[in-house]
Amino acid sequence: MVDVLDERRGVAVPWLRRPVLRGKALRGNTAQIIAILVVLIALGWALLPSVFASGDPLTGVPAEKFRGPSAAHWFGTDNLGRDLYTRMVHGAGLSLTATLSAVAIALVAGSVLGLLSGSVGGVVDTLIMRFVDVLLSIPALLLSLALVTALGFGTRNVAIAVGVSLVANFARVMRSEVLRIRQSPFVEAAHACGVRWYGVLARHVLPNAYQPVLALAAVEFGMAVLSVSALSFLGYGAKPPTPEWGSLISEGRNYLATAWWMTTLPGLVIIAVVLAAQRLGRAVSGSEHA
Repeated sequence: MVDVLDERRGVAVPWLRRPVLRGKALRGNTAQIIAILVVLIALGWALLPSVFASGDPLTGVPAEKFRGPSAAHWFGTDNLGRDLYTRMVHGAGLSLTATLSAVAIALVAGSVLGLLSGSVGGVVDTLIMRFVDVLLSIPALLLSLALVTALGFGTRNVAIAVGVSLVANFARVMRSEVLRIRQSPFVEAAHACGVRWYGVLARHVLPNAYQPVLALAAVEFGMAVLSVSALSFLGYGAKPPTPEWGSLISEGRNYLATAWWMTTLPGLVIIAVVLAAQRLGRAVSGSEHA
């Protein structure tokens, strides 16, 4: 914030702020509030789908097929007369569970690799970092696609494949933080006092290194939603008619010319969740670096 200079007295008045900066802060807070609401709604869909949509996502009314968005059917109906909003709500559970599982796998595995690499050093550090470089050299979606092809179909395998594709990012961040903290005076003092290496890692290094990694997890959540939805779109997720966000778009692409809502509205929901997660992730990252 920049104080406004009082021209009569020639001093800066701290309670007067520039309107431009205040407007930017207001817009930023509004966008962050909207992002929080979007994420909360998506989590509500995943945790309590019957509260938001009490209908059956698997049963349709053939006489009501291809109905456009209306008060009765917010997202319209599909080719079998099933309510698309209900299917989106009930599909959030599988999609977001796979996303959270993928981020958790990447967070744990990447943190362990980064912690070992930064703390042990030497040959171990070289081997782990070369492995990480190989993972980074392969596009994340291509790597997850190759892994899920080898593992087989299913939401659990999709989560594992996406999680492995994100491990390298977490490993590099954790390693850099461990290398930085290892040079701190309190770590050297702990070693001088005779504390064993695992005690130093558990008491001093890890508690001071995990915050940037958690901030990265918030940022990567949005990308994990896209990856999980992409694999589900390609048919690697749950078997039909079980609803998933990606598979709903895949089902509607054959009717894009006559029933645009079957692909457009689920796609907009995914975009909203990804953008909201990215917004919150950047906010968390900014607060960590502040």
